[in-house]
Amino acid sequence: MPNHQRYQSGRAGTAQLLCRTRGNGIPGSSRGVSERWEPEGSAIPARSRILLVDDEPPLVRLLTGYLSREGYAVLTAGDGLTALELARTARPDVIVLDLMLPGLDGIEVCRRLRQFSDAYVLMLTARTEEVDRIVGLSVGADDYVIKPFSPREVVARVKALLRRPRGESAQDDALPPPQSLGDLVIDRARFEVTQREEVVALTPREFQLLAVLAEYPGRVFTRQELLDRVWGDRAYDEHIVEVYIANLRRKLDDDPSQSRYLQTVRGVGYRLAREVRAP
Repeated sequence: MPNHQRYQSGRAGTAQLLCRTRGNGIPGSSRGVSERWEPEGSAIPARSRILLVDDEPPLVRLLTGYLSREGYAVLTAGDGLTALELARTARPDVIVLDLMLPGLDGIEVCRRLRQFSDAYVLMLTARTEEVDRIVGLSVGADDYVIKPFSPREVVARVKALLRRPRGESAQDDALPPPQSLGDLVIDRARFEVTQREEVVALTPREFQLLAVLAEYPGRVFTRQELLDRVWGDRAYDEHIVEVYIANLRRKLDDDPSQSRYLQTVRGVGYRLAREVRAP
């Protein structure tokens, strides 16, 4: 294959393969095995095991081919629930995980993985915003690659992760300090929001939405901007932004109808207050 091959994710779930591919295809179902997985206790020397999680078959075929030729045993999953099941049973060394998946997204999959697995996680994302990378790292990803990328870059990142001592992560230099707004503290490193020193229970998507607004307190974000930043390429109506803003207000404010934090700019969008009045 030419050295300049690159893969780019298409909009609305449509994949564009910017090079020729060869090798075995994957089944139309959500999973497929491209390499024989050595059973425990086998006399065959163990190879590093890679779990590749992505719902775009062209990309899966491409990366499977490159990783297999490097001698890795590769298992694939096309959705988050299948990935979690295979991570438990196959115990891979590295999990290459797409951020945007059907059902459970990559952020939630990574958060659940960290409850039972110490496998290295390499996140694939088509979104370049810093908050997406920060959130991914804060829930336990070890590294990330931004689309479009060369398959050789993914292979190189996998090799680098396998050389890295356990416990060392790319997040050490990437995460900012906690951000305070009145009695609210947003800690991206710990994926945590506290209010008056008590943890506020937010879902991963609620945290992402609040983190985006907190990048520029006082700046108005349109609903479409927030939809693109938080939900990415998936097809959602702008109404979902209103629903999540309402959820955040219920969790952060004593009186959600008079939010101290999340302000509506009628006909435009939403902003996080630059200064917060006392309750």
